[in-house]
Amino acid sequence: MASDEIVMQLHGVELDAQEAEIAAGRLSDLIGREAIPAIATGDLFTFCKTALNTSHRFDAIIGNPPFIRYQHFPENHRQIAFYLMQLARLHPSRLTNAWVPFLVAATQLLEPHGRVAMVIPAELLQVNYAAELRYYLSQQYSSVTLITFRKLLFEGAQQEVILFLGERDGDHHHGITTVELNGVDDLSCLDLQRLRHMPTKEMDHSTEKWTMYFLDTKELALLRRLREHPCLTVAGQVLDVDVGVVTGMNDFFVLSQRQLEAYRLNRQTQPLVGRSNHLKGLIFSADDWQGMVDGQELAFLLTLPDVPFAALEPAAQQYVAWGEEQGWHTGYKCRIRKRWYVTPSLWTPQAFLLRQIHAYPKLVANQAQAISTDTVHRVRVRQGMNPETLAAAFFNSLTFAFAEVMGRSYGGGLLELEPNEAERLPIPLAGAESLDIHELDALVRAGKINDALDRTDEIFLRQELGLSERECHMIRGIWEKLRDRRINRKPEAKRGRKNVIGADALLI
Repeated sequence: MASDEIVMQLHGVELDAQEAEIAAGRLSDLIGREAIPAIATGDLFTFCKTALNTSHRFDAIIGNPPFIRYQHFPENHRQIAFYLMQLARLHPSRLTNAWVPFLVAATQLLEPHGRVAMVIPAELLQVNYAAELRYYLSQQYSSVTLITFRKLLFEGAQQEVILFLGERDGDHHHGITTVELNGVDDLSCLDLQRLRHMPTKEMDHSTEKWTMYFLDTKELALLRRLREHPCLTVAGQVLDVDVGVVTGMNDFFVLSQRQLEAYRLNRQTQPLVGRSNHLKGLIFSADDWQGMVDGQELAFLLTLPDVPFAALEPAAQQYVAWGEEQGWHTGYKCRIRKRWYVTPSLWTPQAFLLRQIHAYPKLVANQAQAISTDTVHRVRVRQGMNPETLAAAFFNSLTFAFAEVMGRSYGGGLLELEPNEAERLPIPLAGAESLDIHELDALVRAGKINDALDRTDEIFLRQELGLSERECHMIRGIWEKLRDRRINRKPEAKRGRKNVIGADALLI
């Protein structure tokens, strides 16, 4: 086909009229023609609905959708976007970001042998609300290629992005390929023909997040096999994970010893873990908490009784009145309560679980009878289980590896485990009681993480699961690979907009 014909078949959609004009100029520079079709001003969802009604389809679609959360998604656009998702038998919710229906709409506009390329947040790989979308894409495309970057591409935004490449090839399904580049400049060196012949990995759409596919075929097969091992226990069978206390205003509710004495509130508090770095080892002891108190850290949670203001002690009345002078009672979480100064859900956990994780996940036995804010999850241990035993069982390379693929990470490098994700983690229980929790606790506090893992992996992976030394080494390597990929991501150097077309979607 002549280049003239290709240009005449090019369509563009851009919401902002000024950006549409700029994009048309940039496109003209790239194509090398003065006269090309103008990029249409409008939203892709209306364009898609019209195109579907007229059976208009495209051979290729390139897009850079907006990343807009539900609450900021304009109602008139959202209605059509959600209609298109429902047309595809998907179920949008209040968690649905604008990029999700954008990718669905592009898929609906493709010819049977079409291709799509989209700049998508890495949330596609791992968040629960995208699970249905992942399944949909795996059914719609014969092959999927994910191009990821070690550097963050957007200056000032802690948002990891990927390039999603989907290709249709009739009814054949070839699986998924992952490619990791250093930065966006490496795209110019990418051999697209070679890319099409790279080995693919079979996709398990029912249970797996796409983070799994950064592993090689042997690593993937080992994790899949071990996931079903009879000596592993799903964490939710032996513990319940819940969020910490949501105060709504930590400046009011979270206090140091000095503040308690100044406001005379000593009798109306509970010991508190306020941050992940308070949990130094695998045990949080009374001595650990006392060290926080002595260091004037925020070690107390205010727990005023659920009584009318007039029934509070005089010191508490003065403190509440002072809080209202600061306007703290007007925050959303506080104002929706019957009494804004009464913190809900004040149950004491038997263990803590890190919610946001830098180097490695950790279950910590709570020997101090402390409570936590929502920066740390609270854990109830099922009847008959020992918190210290579970803390030891959780600390192993296999559970760490599954945490990386079952949780979700963000551009800043943190891994986050939501309660339902934590409860699905596999943990080995057999042999846990033979471990000395105090010895493991001391190793972790000293930063000797690999030494601690060597001891637990020998018991759990070698002796109880019967893995070979090579398989144990592979499991440790899986965890380290996924951890390092997450925490070593750095911002891309500042980039100009030269040769950036700028339209939300180009349809060929």
